Amino acid sequence: MFNALVLTQEGKATHAEVRQLTQDDLPAGEVLVDVACSSLNYKDGLAVTGTGRIIREFPMVPGIDFAGTVAESADPRYAVGDKVILTGWGVGENHWGGMAQKARVKADWLVPMPAACDERKAMMIGTAGLTAMLCVQALQNAGVTPESGEVLVTGASGGVGSVAVTLLAKAGYTVVASSGRVEENGPLLKQLGAAEILPREELEKDARPLERQRWAGVVDTVGNKVLAAALAQMNYGGSVAACGLAGGFALPTTVMPFILRGVNLLGVDSVACPYDKRVAAWDAILALLPESYYAQACQTVALADVPEYAAKIVKGQVTGRVLIQL
Repeated sequence: MFNALVLTQEGKATHAEVRQLTQDDLPAGEVLVDVACSSLNYKDGLAVTGTGRIIREFPMVPGIDFAGTVAESADPRYAVGDKVILTGWGVGENHWGGMAQKARVKADWLVPMPAACDERKAMMIGTAGLTAMLCVQALQNAGVTPESGEVLVTGASGGVGSVAVTLLAKAGYTVVASSGRVEENGPLLKQLGAAEILPREELEKDARPLERQRWAGVVDTVGNKVLAAALAQMNYGGSVAACGLAGGFALPTTVMPFILRGVNLLGVDSVACPYDKRVAAWDAILALLPESYYAQACQTVALADVPEYAAKIVKGQVTGRVLIQL
């Protein structure tokens, strides 16, 4: 028997409770993992509180990432005792996720835990950190260097954005961080390495298809008008690594930035990212993140406390990372 946070639905109401399950309750997969640590992200908060349509099949164990030790394996890549990490692939949404002491998943969804990592570090980085690293690598592969000019990070106070600011600054880029809460988050973003803080409302204004050139690169976590405004201010040949849709699916722009300025729009999706790219990204982020990153504000909570903290996260009342000790 093991403990798991299980979500059920009655009518339109979502209920969360800690239950004892057996391995026979788990969904199919090649690898069984003894989960040591998971994290509570904004998407998890939406799922646990029933806000939005994150989960469509119940019952569900939430948790979009986890780290732990292989307990059983039908795949030669993983032996019993190996440390592993899982991010993405729909866990916690359409496949039982990390908020349980055991998880059974497909082997392709896992990556070996690097030697420089442990379960806590892995979840401090989590899905958000991996996505941020993939965005930075996308810009680097497109030829954006520290000498190219300023790099904008939108949604910089969020999980992906704050790590992207940290990574870019550590790599020597001049980073401009855009935030919707400048007074509250500006000092922290400066501490992470941002050279300038740009209020989000400056980017949400209706922009013409082309504006004054400014950005050599952009990490966009918002989309919609913010992405359109960033595209309008790109330098010739600049690149945008776009990974988020928090602002919506629409993109109110034209082909002009792409034709007249040769802008590259690079889509980044950590959910279905190929295995080799995920492994390389984990190695890269562990090499680049400063040790001070792991000393940031962090709360470790028990499964029983998740509903309370999920509600706080959705309301924007939680600062820093929330880890779940299994």
